[in-house]
Amino acid sequence: MSNWIINQGLSAFILVVWMGINIFLFVYYYLFYDLGPQFEYTRELLGSALPWARAPAAVLNFNCMLILLPVCRNLLSLLRGSFICCGRSMRKQLDKNLTFHKLVAYMIALMTAVHTVAHLLNAEWYTNSFQGRYGPLASKLSMLGDSRELNTTYLNPFRSNSTTPTIFVFTTIAGLTGVVITLALILIITSSMEVIRRSYFEVFWYTHHLFIIFFAGLVFHGAGRIVRSQQVTNPPHNNSFCKDQPENWGEIPECPVPQFAGGFPQTWMWVIGPMIIYLCERLLRFIRYMQPVSYRKIVIRPSKVLELQLVKPGFKMEVGQYVFLNCPAISQLEWHPFTMTSAPEEDFFSVHIRSVGDWTEKLIKMVENLSEGGQRPKMAVDGPFGTASEDVFDYEVSMLVGAGIGVTPFASILKSIWYKFKDSDPKLRTKRIYFYWLCRETYAFEWFADLLQVLEKDMEERGMRDFLTYKLYLTGWDQSHVNHAMVHFDKDTDIITGLKQKTHYGRPNWDREFEQVRQENPSSVVGTFLCGPQALAKDLEKKCVRYSDVDPRKTTFYFNKENF
Repeated sequence: MSNWIINQGLSAFILVVWMGINIFLFVYYYLFYDLGPQFEYTRELLGSALPWARAPAAVLNFNCMLILLPVCRNLLSLLRGSFICCGRSMRKQLDKNLTFHKLVAYMIALMTAVHTVAHLLNAEWYTNSFQGRYGPLASKLSMLGDSRELNTTYLNPFRSNSTTPTIFVFTTIAGLTGVVITLALILIITSSMEVIRRSYFEVFWYTHHLFIIFFAGLVFHGAGRIVRSQQVTNPPHNNSFCKDQPENWGEIPECPVPQFAGGFPQTWMWVIGPMIIYLCERLLRFIRYMQPVSYRKIVIRPSKVLELQLVKPGFKMEVGQYVFLNCPAISQLEWHPFTMTSAPEEDFFSVHIRSVGDWTEKLIKMVENLSEGGQRPKMAVDGPFGTASEDVFDYEVSMLVGAGIGVTPFASILKSIWYKFKDSDPKLRTKRIYFYWLCRETYAFEWFADLLQVLEKDMEERGMRDFLTYKLYLTGWDQSHVNHAMVHFDKDTDIITGLKQKTHYGRPNWDREFEQVRQENPSSVVGTFLCGPQALAKDLEKKCVRYSDVDPRKTTFYFNKENF
């Protein structure tokens, strides 16, 4: 249990607090509208649908306030820098921003569904009340006029028999904005499914920007003031006495005609702050878009991996950080995240781009078709932004696990280590690194093997062969690969990578790897960093919990995952 608390305790606490606030808001506002005396006559028309409509609205306000904050990347980077004096557990929460963003989105979807169904019932019951189907009190309340001269205000927004729920939905501010909000939300959520996001990223990208319409509709949704409450009058209207004799309203002093008014719209007060923060984010992105970016070098690897070495005035980075790239020749609106593979000590920053979608394919083809001395495509850069890998040097021992192109943040880390050794940096706290790279095809190793060869040679010359332990795994192998490897097994270097460390075939036995790390590093805090698929993340996270000792003086594993 204590091992689980080490890795997940603070995340679970934050989740419980968030869920607790949601439950409190729902219960509080449900009781407020279900028991509040100012809504007694409103409940005569709507029954229990009133609290079921208003309680989700309060939860929606809270979550719509939160939904933009996890994607304000500059804000998160600022907070990461501010939390540098705090524990690593606090900074780890910032790396789960997209997970929290999705949780909030699911809550918004659920509450929107409940809110919408309840209001559809309200519309039906408003109609029935106006048509006299719910008794004399409901009929009297529905027939109240809207005249200040006669000291009457309406309660039922359906003002004639010709008004149907469908007409009401499409002819009122609340109804029309509700339809727009719901449609936008449906499109945003469905296009965010992983199968759409990975195969048709552009569909996800453009559809996600319907959030602008969503928030615009949200701000105006409450302006119609459809749900109305009873106002205090002088002389007061005694509900308990007067509700049984609606025919005497306005005729006797105890029963003046009740007055009603819609509540002041509150949603905009919840969302205005995050909207301003997000607008500042977009403004900063536009400023960065206008800043010039020049090419230092372009390399196209045989494995269809494009390496861009870029230079931008005033650009400063840390290990493992990422940037958003925009190529106006492809699209002026699309920005795509890429982890930087360069080290902070270099006078440029680089990214490695693999062809995995329309945007990357177009960029690679554009570069491939460049003529000698031709004009290179303009590139805009937004960032850098912080990730979990920034904390790698805070651990004495680190396990770095990359899958495919997910090796990119660790290229930056290993390069930086090489520079630190070269410069004899006394501040380097890291004593040992275990590096694992899983690839499906042999050609994926080509661009990274050169760096490992340099590190391998450098560590040997310094007598620090144990500092870097690396293992490369070919997961998409067949029998011909094995046979070829067996024939050349007695060679000093690996036939695939040219490294002294031979390539492994298949997947790592993580139990064996974690046990080895624990035995070789007693009483150490080990940072486990992953840039790879979610299935592998779940497996490694479980291993971190399993192999962490209960005694904090012994080996403890902390799990960290890259998120974009």
